[in-house]
Amino acid sequence: MIGNKYLKNLYDYPDIDTSINQLMELLICDDTAFINSLETPMDLDALNNSERHFMTIIAAVIDYRLQLDGRPVPRWLRADALCFDVPYFHSKRLSDFEKVKIQYTVPAPFRARQVYLDPAGLIRV
Repeated sequence: MIGNKYLKNLYDYPDIDTSINQLMELLICDDTAFINSLETPMDLDALNNSERHFMTIIAAVIDYRLQLDGRPVPRWLRADALCFDVPYFHSKRLSDFEKVKIQYTVPAPFRARQVYLDPAGLIRV
């Protein structure tokens, strides 16, 4: 079970792209309550497979954004449990060439978890 109410609400969205979009809004708008809520460690052993999958993707995005903002990254976000065993490509329309390219160009928070998505897609206009 996802114990953080903000992350649980994001998980409950029917579409992961919407969840990521809403997560970016919380991070970019510097929602203090959300950022502070990340300081409380999550019980990763209590997550089911679907929640762990979601949290692995979200952890990579949060880690990346917190680093860009020069904020400390909570230790629990970097737990080994939040890493895929095989590469996960968020976009299903990538060619084999694009998959290889993204594996070498994504920032470390994504690569460490084997989460491959284009960080340019996270930029807000």
